[in-house]
Amino acid sequence: MTAAPDLSDEALAAVTAEVAATATAYDRSGEVPVKGLDAAHRAGLLTATVARRHGGPQVGPRDTARILTALGEGDPSVALIAANTLMAHAAEAAEPHWPAAYYADLLARSALGPAPVNAVRAEPELGAPARGGLPRTTIRRTADGWVLDGHKSYATGGTALAYHVVWAVVDEPGPAPRVGHVTVPGDRPGITWLDTWDHLGLRASNTHDVVYESVTLPADAFVEIPRGEDGVYRDPAAMAGPGGFAHPALYIGVARAARQAFVDFARSRVPAALGRPIATTERIQVVAGEIDLLITQAETLLHGALLRIEAGDPIGPGLSVVKVAIARSVVAAVQTAVAALGNPALSRHNPLERHLRDVLCVRVHPPQEDAALLAAGRRLLRPGGS
Repeated sequence: MTAAPDLSDEALAAVTAEVAATATAYDRSGEVPVKGLDAAHRAGLLTATVARRHGGPQVGPRDTARILTALGEGDPSVALIAANTLMAHAAEAAEPHWPAAYYADLLARSALGPAPVNAVRAEPELGAPARGGLPRTTIRRTADGWVLDGHKSYATGGTALAYHVVWAVVDEPGPAPRVGHVTVPGDRPGITWLDTWDHLGLRASNTHDVVYESVTLPADAFVEIPRGEDGVYRDPAAMAGPGGFAHPALYIGVARAARQAFVDFARSRVPAALGRPIATTERIQVVAGEIDLLITQAETLLHGALLRIEAGDPIGPGLSVVKVAIARSVVAAVQTAVAALGNPALSRHNPLERHLRDVLCVRVHPPQEDAALLAAGRRLLRPGGS
């Protein structure tokens, strides 16, 4: 049984504050943000999307977005690991596909402490699968299961992962190889982590490379992904849907944290020539209003889109460009704060410097801006398009 979390504004704010207390230290060290993940676990936020049939609360997309915004405001590295975990539980709730024994084990681990999950897709040669192409990571059938071999990149969560959901191709004869996901316990023999993550932002997310060498798995660990109508396999992470707003939601949290950092600085900064806090000047007040506008715009786009989905409004094709608009808004909000404060905002003594680095990572999540705009433009310009 997974208890329903307290999702009141007050409870989420308390988690935000606890997670934020260690965010700077983890950003500096690059270590797995254990204390932040523990705080999220104790609040029941890492299992909030577990299905009711498993005794979970199975919260919907809007509450999931609120959770991730709160965690993102505290530490976006914690929020990113949480987002991937919540999406994994939500996917299992919507369409059961995990081996029963593995999912039971995941729930048992989740009752004891943080048990992160991530869909591990990208590869050094392939890049992000959202751009197309087949993985080089393979699974080979054996008499009693599968053997997994391959090298993956950008596996957020690193050694903290309880389970990997690995995108792979079946090594078998035939003109049309099967592609799908294989569920892998994180402590399985044959898994080696490569310390490759030295990034501008989300430095504590531990998005390292991972190598699988002759990892043995049961027969029910593999789930095939069907081809599209055009015969092409597509990465499920790049498909538009309510779950796709998990990542944008956490960056709204980053923008909120930047807004608060701007406010705190403006209230405390008293230039000798002015003799009063810069917060009392019209220039800074206008900047604060602009920052607030951009964040309100992002929040309204996020929750407005999710409300339309809940109401059954068929806006599917437009979801990708909504994500682009949210990304533009949160980046602009943080950049506006930094530009107004100048040098102090770029100092590592000021949290705005970290928020700027972190918010820029919103652009890497699929579908990326150019792909979303190209798809929207083609849809609009084709005969009969709208």
